[in-house]
Amino acid sequence: MEKRLRYISGIIKQNGRQILNNYPITSPQFVALQWLLEEGDLTIGELSNKISLAFSTTTDLVDRMEKNDLVERVRDTNDRRVVRIHLLSKGKKIIREVIKKRQEYLGEVLNKFSEEEKDSLNYLLDFLYEEMKSVNEK
Repeated sequence: MEKRLRYISGIIKQNGRQILNNYPITSPQFVALQWLLEEGDLTIGELSNKISLAFSTTTDLVDRMEKNDLVERVRDTNDRRVVRIHLLSKGKKIIREVIKKRQEYLGEVLNKFSEEEKDSLNYLLDFLYEEMKSVNEK
């Protein structure tokens, strides 16, 4: 089972990289932009933890994304010492387009699955995800 999940993960990553070749972002930038889209504004430290990169590496990543007008640094309104990374419309547009293409790929892969099989797969993946989170919290 572990081997199959690893292979599936590898195929998804490989396909994702091919899609990203059409966009001016790298895989780590894509992951960071996804977190910002899902979570909202984050500090460098919070983003660093989410994407599992060193603080300095994340700072460099954000610098490059800021140069490409994908994100901007914004001072926290409650604490001026805190700087948050804010996703800009260009970054949102890229993420939405890439996710749409990834969903289209998955739709093609699941084309021969019945609706019941898709529902079962989705349910089991949700269950697996929740159990993994639960075990990791122990």
